[in-house]
Amino acid sequence: MTMTQTAKCKRCNHELSGEFCSACGHPNNLKRIDGRYLLSEISSVLNFDKGILYTVRELLLRPGESVRRYIREDRSKLVKPVIFVIVCSLLYTLAQQLLHFEADYAEANAKAAGESAVGDILVWLQKNYGYANIMMAFFIAFWVQIFFRKKGYNYFEVLILMFYVIGAGMLIMAVFGVAETFIGFGVLTIGGVLAYIYGGWAIARFYDKHKKINYLKGFLGYTIGTFTAFAAAILIGMLIDAMTGI
Repeated sequence: MTMTQTAKCKRCNHELSGEFCSACGHPNNLKRIDGRYLLSEISSVLNFDKGILYTVRELLLRPGESVRRYIREDRSKLVKPVIFVIVCSLLYTLAQQLLHFEADYAEANAKAAGESAVGDILVWLQKNYGYANIMMAFFIAFWVQIFFRKKGYNYFEVLILMFYVIGAGMLIMAVFGVAETFIGFGVLTIGGVLAYIYGGWAIARFYDKHKKINYLKGFLGYTIGTFTAFAAAILIGMLIDAMTGI
């Protein structure tokens, strides 16, 4: 009598009894990559039910509820926080480099610092604002965690919140930067103010949107975290200058 060989999952080697592995959920047969597959992948990212457009919509309309749900209930709909902030920062940086609009928050300090490591760092922050914001997230999350330490969220959960908030802020800045390029009027500063307001507002709504004190603490955490990040960058520059004798 001939023994029938049982098919096994290509991922975990578990015996298959259907189209999907009952152990890890991996499909028995992967669909061949073709034009239809690529279109379906693009549509899965750019849609309002799940993907980056859905994530942006939820973060702009319901930042507190959507991030809380991601942390504690459902992580299937929002784009992963690290991917989201990187993509948003990349979009801002590409738009900035192609259209040559720049946030001027560090320009005056960079000129004042002159030829020094401090000046070089401030110029880099100015020209790479999108990537610099990712680093600022760690400082802002630290201060937000301090102001809301009794709310039951750990630092890494707050960091996820900040990745989403800063990513959305980058998109706001990018929109105003593009608008500034085409209308020839300095509206990027307005975008920066709106991104800042959004940051404090989103933090407050994550914890408890009904408590007014949370909005104050949200703005304080966002502000002090930002200044701490700049202070750390300047301090690093000063240490480099001291070691190199500048």
